[in-house]
Amino acid sequence: MSNSLIPVDQIQTMATAIAKSGLFGMKTAEQAMALMLVAQAEGYSPALAARDYHVIQGRPALKADAMLARFQAAGGKVEWKKYTDAEVSAVFSHPQGGTLELSWTFEQARKIGLTGKDNWKNYPRAMLRARVISEGIRTIYPGVVAGSYTPEEVQDFDAPKTRDMGPVEVVSVPESHQVPTEPSTASVAVPEVLPDPGWTLSLPGKETLHCLDEDDFRSQAVELCAKLNNPKLDARTRDEKLEALMKANANTFARLGIRESVEVMGEMRTAAHGTPAGKQQGE
Repeated sequence: MSNSLIPVDQIQTMATAIAKSGLFGMKTAEQAMALMLVAQAEGYSPALAARDYHVIQGRPALKADAMLARFQAAGGKVEWKKYTDAEVSAVFSHPQGGTLELSWTFEQARKIGLTGKDNWKNYPRAMLRARVISEGIRTIYPGVVAGSYTPEEVQDFDAPKTRDMGPVEVVSVPESHQVPTEPSTASVAVPEVLPDPGWTLSLPGKETLHCLDEDDFRSQAVELCAKLNNPKLDARTRDEKLEALMKANANTFARLGIRESVEVMGEMRTAAHGTPAGKQQGE
């Protein structure tokens, strides 16, 4: 993982090139850039978004191989027990998540209505493998998945349904019911102007801190993340707390805009994963 931030204008250039190439299932520069910003917020190079993610039915999906590679890079292990068209099973283990043996069978997939699509008919073993990888890693060490699904899972999602509401009926208002156009002498109520809520830093499950301005929000957020850089916290707990903090302040990040949000989230991630207090570099 890398903590160095790529400027937004460079990400835009890369996203345009990826979209024009027609590769990776990303049809627009906006899709490619969105995935690249996600990758950068997770601490990975934005260019890896094209390799690790795929857009299926308009949804981003983390490839099964990339999901497994991240799990193993984080200290996880997998031992395959059975690998056939009828059943795929494996044992997943991680120092922070324990050990789990998991299996998916074609019969199990058939009962829940997954096997009717071509991929299940032509590549049942690969589809079962993707299901095992996703469920196993999501259970043992969800920090490397962060809510992502594999392309094989996304393909099984139901497509969004549109409802036909029928033709629109245009109703004419009788002249006797029309509002007169002459000026009214009635008083007009002036809506109350609500004060600016200001900048706040939300703490998951705790109180909300009020910040003086954007810079104060930024500094307090980074300072709070630095407290996560504690040797008493394992990597999984640290990542979960960091993710919860970012989600709790989603509205504030939206207010900051894309460029500033990426920079602040990068600083927060660096602070949370830096050198623990009391230790010097090189020790």
